[in-house]
Amino acid sequence: MGESNTMSSSEYGKNVLRIEADALRRLVDYVDISFDQAVDMLFSCKGRIILTGMGKPGLIGRKIAATMASTGSPSMFLHPAEAIHGDLGMVTANDVVLAISHSGETQEVVKLLETIKRIGAQLISLTGNLNSTLAKNSDVSIHVYIDKEACPLGLAPTASTTAQLAMGDALALALLEKRGFKEEDFALYHPGGSLGKKLLIVKEIMRKGEANPIVHEDVPLKDVLLLITQSRAGCCTVVDDKGILSGIFTDGDLRRHFDDKPCAALADEPVKNVMTPAPLNIHEDKLAVEAICLLREKKIDELPVVNSEGMPVGLLDIQDLLKAGLV
Repeated sequence: MGESNTMSSSEYGKNVLRIEADALRRLVDYVDISFDQAVDMLFSCKGRIILTGMGKPGLIGRKIAATMASTGSPSMFLHPAEAIHGDLGMVTANDVVLAISHSGETQEVVKLLETIKRIGAQLISLTGNLNSTLAKNSDVSIHVYIDKEACPLGLAPTASTTAQLAMGDALALALLEKRGFKEEDFALYHPGGSLGKKLLIVKEIMRKGEANPIVHEDVPLKDVLLLITQSRAGCCTVVDDKGILSGIFTDGDLRRHFDDKPCAALADEPVKNVMTPAPLNIHEDKLAVEAICLLREKKIDELPVVNSEGMPVGLLDIQDLLKAGLV
């Protein structure tokens, strides 16, 4: 077989990327009222969002389903060939089906349409042909048209699947925004791996109970030192009469006051006289990565954790972050 062109492999690769990039740029013009209607329909879905597609569009559908599920929209993929042999029983009247077909005439997908209507599920389609059977039978059809595939034969789905994937991402993220999906929600669905670690909440790894020594500011220093030893902590949180955080006492505070008074006299001093007042702290619902930034920026090892009333509820030590694999 002879060479099909005189371009080098790198030149040919760049040409493929240009074709696909051009397809995405033109796709912006197809984001119109149909897109808004589709997002509203997905947002109002009482059941699940069910992605379906055959071949390469099916693989794109799996990815879109995964993205939607991870961003707060219960989703799944339904293989159209399996669907017509019984798996359509997974679809309910509360679901929204999102079907993907560039031609809009994919046999396996078209065969689903009548049953989907009888079940009562709503149907959204992503297709490059608004005059197709799929588009005409959809409640909403989003145009995902491309001028040409990047494949020189015009056969292998390339630019078309890139466009489908991008439009699916646009739907998923517009839906995320409409739901008001936050970082803490994302953390709920991503508990594992490095991503899950980055999304850990402070209260999930802070020291609590006996591991978090808290004393009133009038407690003598000798009692504070005993409590710190018993709790195996590196510091002690100090509160006022209302239980509000007023200070922190660390070994650094102890060393700084050794030069001021004899050890015996210092032992009877109330901790408020030797503590660091108004210490840096963090709210229990903040991300652990925010605590890391504070500890590094201020070059400290401990950080009191407070609730919305300013009361200490925990203690975050650099060692806790090390154990969690965050540093």
